[in-house]
Amino acid sequence: MSEGSLPHPGLPHTWRAPLPLTPEDPFLTGASSLGRLSPNPPKVMPILSANPTAEPNPTLSLRPAHTPQKARRLHLPTPPRLRARGTRHPLSRAYQRLWESSHVTLQELLDQEQPLLEPVPDRERQSFQYRLASLYLHYLGLLRRFNTVYDQMVQPQKRRLLRRLLDGVAGRVLELKDELVRADLCENPCLDRVLQDLKLTPADLEVPIPKYFLLEQSTAVRERRLILAEILSRLEPESSQKSFIGMHRTEAILLVQKAERARQGRLRATFMREIRRDEEQDRRIREDGWHKFSQCQAAITIQKVWKGYLQRKRTQQDRRTEMEFIGMVRMELETQVQENKKKEQEKRKEKGKDEKKKKKKKGKEEKSKKGEVDAVLQVLPSKCIPMISAGHEEYLNTWKNRCESIHPSQNYDSETLREEKRKEVELEIRIQVDELMRQELRNLRLVVDKEEERPLRAPKKTPGKKSGKKKEKDLTPNRSVESLYEELVISGLLRKSESVALKDYVGDFLYLGSALSLAKKLPMPSLFDIRQNVALYAVLRLGSPDIHAMAPLIRSILLVGPSGMGKKMLVKAVCTETGANLFDLSPDNLLGKYPGRNGAQMMVHIVFKVARLLQPSVIWIGNAEKNFYKRIPKEDREMDPKRIKKDLTKALRLLTPGDRVMLIGTTSRPQLADIRGLCRVYERILFMPRPDYASRYVFWKRMIEARGVQPTQHLDISALAKVSDGYTPGHILQAIQSVLSERRFLQLSKRPLVASEFLGQLAKLDPVYREEEESLKDWYFKTPLGKKSMKHRMDQLEAEEAKLAKEKKKRK
Repeated sequence: MSEGSLPHPGLPHTWRAPLPLTPEDPFLTGASSLGRLSPNPPKVMPILSANPTAEPNPTLSLRPAHTPQKARRLHLPTPPRLRARGTRHPLSRAYQRLWESSHVTLQELLDQEQPLLEPVPDRERQSFQYRLASLYLHYLGLLRRFNTVYDQMVQPQKRRLLRRLLDGVAGRVLELKDELVRADLCENPCLDRVLQDLKLTPADLEVPIPKYFLLEQSTAVRERRLILAEILSRLEPESSQKSFIGMHRTEAILLVQKAERARQGRLRATFMREIRRDEEQDRRIREDGWHKFSQCQAAITIQKVWKGYLQRKRTQQDRRTEMEFIGMVRMELETQVQENKKKEQEKRKEKGKDEKKKKKKKGKEEKSKKGEVDAVLQVLPSKCIPMISAGHEEYLNTWKNRCESIHPSQNYDSETLREEKRKEVELEIRIQVDELMRQELRNLRLVVDKEEERPLRAPKKTPGKKSGKKKEKDLTPNRSVESLYEELVISGLLRKSESVALKDYVGDFLYLGSALSLAKKLPMPSLFDIRQNVALYAVLRLGSPDIHAMAPLIRSILLVGPSGMGKKMLVKAVCTETGANLFDLSPDNLLGKYPGRNGAQMMVHIVFKVARLLQPSVIWIGNAEKNFYKRIPKEDREMDPKRIKKDLTKALRLLTPGDRVMLIGTTSRPQLADIRGLCRVYERILFMPRPDYASRYVFWKRMIEARGVQPTQHLDISALAKVSDGYTPGHILQAIQSVLSERRFLQLSKRPLVASEFLGQLAKLDPVYREEEESLKDWYFKTPLGKKSMKHRMDQLEAEEAKLAKEKKKRK
């Protein structure tokens, strides 16, 4: 294997240093992998020096007679060569080179950080966005590299440094994402042009989720699952007692037969009722003497009725004109004159408004010319850059020029360990010495005061500064976390989350985002963009306490979109990727729980207290619009959905950067809620529109393959993606599950799958109509970020119109 090649999937990640060979060694006894697979044990021969006449050195290591080329011919795994002390495996060299190249890239990125802090005028917004986007993509690639190196590195001191660098780069990625949103005024900035310029693919946009998120807290997650399973097992006997009593087979058959006879009797009765009704109508027609019309007679009667109607209408118009000519319709004329006057007044008002708008535009243009009104774009100072630069300097000073052959076993480096501990001991000693010096200084002052007979002064008491934030009162001071946890599980407020990976939320990249924005069309986020935003806003922040402390604080997210878009799936994926607890505060789940005035306060307090103590935690609220209803419908008045509104806002404000607790709301009807209250609670609102063609194509293909069916030439997935426009991923998945039954799966060899089989199932489902999606878009553009983006677009259009008007004047 070459030095720069990737590791073989069957080999371990790192090789330990070879131990001295013993008679029981597997290579000597033939018990190695080659010895087990081959009928004859491999011959062992010493490695000789370059001089063929020299005697073999007994201190050198031994190797089997099989060469890697022979092993490949025999389809056997290539054995690791036993090395003399002081050499390393090529795999460790490959990861060491990856680490070195990552630091070269990191140095270039740190050099680009300082120019970003300089303010930029608003007219250079596009270039500012481009610089931010390119820096964001470079940091994202660096995060992926550090994640790989940290996962494969064995040396403990290197791992500690890599961990700090990994957390710092992840925090910087989140900071740059926040800056991109502020600059682009959109949660999903279009990065396709930057990807093309940097010669990257959409796969480079994938946010890597570090594996240590789950590995470091695997024991805690396992213990929580065991406790949850134990509590749920206690509740199962109650539900089993309420189960139905068993029935004998003959009794069950008799019951089914009775139900089937009753159903057939009802159908026969309805059929006979229809027959009697038809016979009664025929009898009445015969008695009254009605006769059936022929086709010509029916056409003549219709023509007569229509001509009569037209003639009556003409005579009414002639009569009206005659009365007006005689002067008998003055009232009508007066009303017409008044209406005309009103119309003229409205036109004048509209003209006045247009003139005011033009004056405002001229004033804005003059101010912009003078430079009085010129918005400034600037990147906020970073919390992560000092940590990254310190880690980079430590690498340059300690590990860059270090000879790695000194520690082939990848143990602790004693020299660097002594230096670190020496600094810690010096700090401890300095603190102790400073305290002793202060004590001696106090004693000297007391002695001097006694000699000079000065009055002793009592030390001044420094008044404690009152903190601006009020501390939350603990309503359950005498209760343990275990009892509160059990209470929440029994009441159904803490649930067991299903295991769902974030990568299972399938969707494709928006390839034409920049082209649509240039064509003055608003690009909508794709399923790929939604998955990336959830990974950035929720998974990375909840996965690590260090990243959560450094990144911009986000306490809550609202997922808005039609039903079937996978909002609940994303909530479960966040819990799976971070090992978080799932609390359910949906209004439908709170019915009849913790009643009374103080019940809602106690419930919210217990949920947030347990969520903070057992972090990371996700608090999910389904149908989040019900907590902020404008008018509560009659069917929802019993549950009182607005009762936790005030306590929820108070509890969210008390969350600090150290609390890895996130509120995630999902809604498909946000129009029913008060938008101010909703936007006050949920800091980030992610709009989830219907999937585009690329996402539908990928989803159809992946879901059919997941059912164990390989698409053939007979199955036109492109046609399915076009036909399913307007359907959500939930609709598509439902159609696939209904078509690909077990019986149809067995018939695939004789009758291949065709696209037309899915059309009947899709036709039974109601798609998301354009009116529904447009109403959701209109609501989204009423949110704070939506208002800013629309205002920015309107300003751009006005500026373009002003430029065109100036060019026309110049041409004239």
